Amino acid sequence: MVSLALNIIPDGPIEEVIDLVQVAENSGYSTCRLYDEGLATHDVYVVSTAVALATSSMLVGPGITNPFTRHPGQTASAHASLAELSGGRAVAGFGAGGSLTLDALGLSRSRPVVSLRELIRVCRELWAGEQVDFEGETVQLHHASLARPYRDIPIWLAGRGPRVLSLGGELADGVILDFLHETTLSASVDIVRDGAAVSGNSVDLSYSTSIVMTDDDLEAVRPHMTYRLCDSPADVREQIGMTDEHVDRIRSAMAGGLHAAAKYVSDEWVLPFVIHGSETECRAQLTELIETHTLSEFMLPVFEMENPRDYVERVGRLFEHN
Repeated sequence: MVSLALNIIPDGPIEEVIDLVQVAENSGYSTCRLYDEGLATHDVYVVSTAVALATSSMLVGPGITNPFTRHPGQTASAHASLAELSGGRAVAGFGAGGSLTLDALGLSRSRPVVSLRELIRVCRELWAGEQVDFEGETVQLHHASLARPYRDIPIWLAGRGPRVLSLGGELADGVILDFLHETTLSASVDIVRDGAAVSGNSVDLSYSTSIVMTDDDLEAVRPHMTYRLCDSPADVREQIGMTDEHVDRIRSAMAGGLHAAAKYVSDEWVLPFVIHGSETECRAQLTELIETHTLSEFMLPVFEMENPRDYVERVGRLFEHN
């Protein structure tokens, strides 16, 4: 049976985040992942702690954090603390980070695959209670150990590029496929499975995208397609008719906020990346996705909208028969 996860960008009042997570837990969601978007959101570990204290069964953690804004040792320590506080409900979500997170901090995605591989290794060794001496290409640790290690924290890796997806299959407990163009999902799943076959790893798959059943649902996701479209591979942008000039226009407008840039994002660019239609049509699309790709999880991102509680409950009902 597929599980249902919630993905929240914690850029509003923390009390509202807590309220929404509790609605989700009561609606059958089993995991809460919180965006780590640097200066654009509250601190991901502070909010994760608040969520852990306000829930009783949900897994909780960043979805996703990156290897660049924090030292991997600090990331390992934060997860171990969250695991102890929550009674073992911490879950790690790693990825290379995007333009919304990194641009404001003047950071670049330098050697993302190497950085993620070293992040995974460092976290697992520290969580195992080892004293770590590590001279990597992107990170170093010298006689490092955690004061209170916590074993067996699951790691989910998110990405779009083939090298990151292959790494996820090779090393991660799960791989999150996020807002992929409808024509590229099967190929991405194959890359993950091939990476898992190389190492003999058993890897779970999560697919994450918005479910658009109303005009309000569409308008909620549009601002968050700005950076996703700009970060999409060139061949995908070409497929939807998005030129370099379109990318430059959106990136420039993003300086005034995501909503200012959203007016340059057309419906035709959004719809191939989301599940859309009536409730019946969306349920059918979800069932087909889950069965075709043997998904173990679907993750729903929730953005700023007029009634997020209703949205979370509506989507929860789609899974009542899955």
